[in-house]
Amino acid sequence: MSTIKRVMVICTGNICRSPMAAAILQEELRSNDIEVTSAGLGALGGHEADALAVMLMEERGLDVNGHRAVQFDGQRGLACDLILVMETAQRRAIEQNWTLLQGRVYRLGHWGKFDVDDPYQRGEQAFRKSLTTIDRGVGQWLEVITA
Repeated sequence: MSTIKRVMVICTGNICRSPMAAAILQEELRSNDIEVTSAGLGALGGHEADALAVMLMEERGLDVNGHRAVQFDGQRGLACDLILVMETAQRRAIEQNWTLLQGRVYRLGHWGKFDVDDPYQRGEQAFRKSLTTIDRGVGQWLEVITA
């Protein structure tokens, strides 16, 4: 997968999971000339990242304060080499609605066969649990992307 130059991370509202995963991936891939973006299937367009997501990223020295939620569409997807989603249902929805994207869409937890739970409005513990799962998925994908 070394031909990957653009990665998009997808969740539902694009204010919790995907901004965190994209920030972590971008930080890890910064020396590889790979662009990482994020979007949501039901994005809260223009909304800032959730305050808990901002806090958890700040703890790592990552800044998502400038993040604004973006709605996913097929054109955005076609511009990417790899699309990482949080849940199996999200993968199915993208591949059904935008058939040209089949073969580019994988779960963040593809290699470990897991979904990343949505922490939205569920408190700090849920965010930390989701972030632990995101870290696991990002680590597994980094091995593939940088191979």
